[in-house]
Amino acid sequence: MEKRKLLFATNNAHKLIEAREIAGTDYQVISLQDVDLDTDIPETQDTLEGNARQKALFIYDKTGIDCFADDTGLEIDALDGRPGVYSARYAGEGCSYDDNVQKILEEMDGVENRKACFRCVVCLILDGEAHLFEGRIPGEITRGRSGDGGFGYDPVFLPTGYTMTFAEMPAHLKNGISHRGIAVSKMFRFLVSV
Repeated sequence: MEKRKLLFATNNAHKLIEAREIAGTDYQVISLQDVDLDTDIPETQDTLEGNARQKALFIYDKTGIDCFADDTGLEIDALDGRPGVYSARYAGEGCSYDDNVQKILEEMDGVENRKACFRCVVCLILDGEAHLFEGRIPGEITRGRSGDGGFGYDPVFLPTGYTMTFAEMPAHLKNGISHRGIAVSKMFRFLVSV
């Protein structure tokens, strides 16, 4: 039986790898490159839900292929929920993951309350209809970087109940407990039921 194809509306290679690992054997997660689409995807909403929906609808309108998109935010209690929806560009337009991590570490210097959570919203467009799935994992911001796996804020995020940052975890462990892993897994469970 041929695997069902789902287009992931992202230009982020790290996210694509994670989604393919979570998809398992029933689905083939294809990339924008697989459909010869090279485009900047708009991300102008002020909520994770709004951005995920905007990105998925944009790609669905261009391709007509069932697809999904995500938006993810790191929400830090002591920073009033920042960086939140601005997580990818927190240190400014064109910034690197390293720039963002450095800005967080500087803003959290000397702060005792280090509670944070990662939140991810996935929007699936199936036959033109939008479905939203959320994943959330609590944790805290470490006082320095630890680990060289993952991407983004992974070296400074210690999930509750674990002694390793996301960047120190093997991919299968991180994908099993991460915000994106939870949201994408919910989406695949939903797909089995329709």
